Amino acid sequence: MKKRILPKNYVRKLWRTAVEFKLLQPGDRVLVGFSGGKDSSFLLYALKILQHNFPFSFELGAIHVDMGFEKDSDPSPLEEFCRELGVPFHLQPSRIAQIVFRENNGQNPCSICAHLRRGIINDYAVKKDYNKVALAHHYDDAVETFLMSQLYSGQLRTFSPKTYLDRTGLTVIRPLCYFRESEIKGAFRFINYRPVASPCPLNGRTKRQEVKELIRSLLKKNKLVFDNLASAMREGNHIELWPSKLSREEMKKNYREFQSNHSPESDFSRE
Repeated sequence: MKKRILPKNYVRKLWRTAVEFKLLQPGDRVLVGFSGGKDSSFLLYALKILQHNFPFSFELGAIHVDMGFEKDSDPSPLEEFCRELGVPFHLQPSRIAQIVFRENNGQNPCSICAHLRRGIINDYAVKKDYNKVALAHHYDDAVETFLMSQLYSGQLRTFSPKTYLDRTGLTVIRPLCYFRESEIKGAFRFINYRPVASPCPLNGRTKRQEVKELIRSLLKKNKLVFDNLASAMREGNHIELWPSKLSREEMKKNYREFQSNHSPESDFSRE
């Protein structure tokens, strides 16, 4: 087996994330969501490096969810990559493509797809006694999600580096949350693997892609846009927002109080 290497600045980010957010504990069994694309491939490779250098032991496994697309890629390169890393490979078939594009009743196909994939991965993890699931969301994903939540749902939120799921008892970790997408692309100079392309027909034509391009365009005018968004999604920063929207009953109460406190002779009512 060839020695696995990454530049020191990559390894430092891995360690920082793992230590800052307490992602790993002795004896953890971590199941990596492995699509075969650049992000999940790098995640699996990076966690294998951590596994060799961490002060305690933890186990790794990789799961690939076959989405059911007619043009789904051959999983054998993914299985070979896992074999070279010494990571057990699990293949799980699904009907996600059919559900998303034929049975979604007009709902957002991307959110349905993500929900179904996470469900399959989590169920498999519980079944096989993994206590943690590792997903390959990176820094750009977090910032894009933060901006998307404001634009499309009127909320201030993004995903967390570590999330405990009460229903399943699993902990979801995101060890790449400090990596920029460009860094992940550049990492394949050091990794002997060619990531597979997404078989999804909507790839590159999603709301996330629109937000990605919006941020890119804003960066051309102001290089601090990304950093400012990343800072804004941190807890503890100054927040100044409007009061919460009043209910119908609360508004009625306010009107009654207003009317009782101001007689017809009050100054504001005079001509």
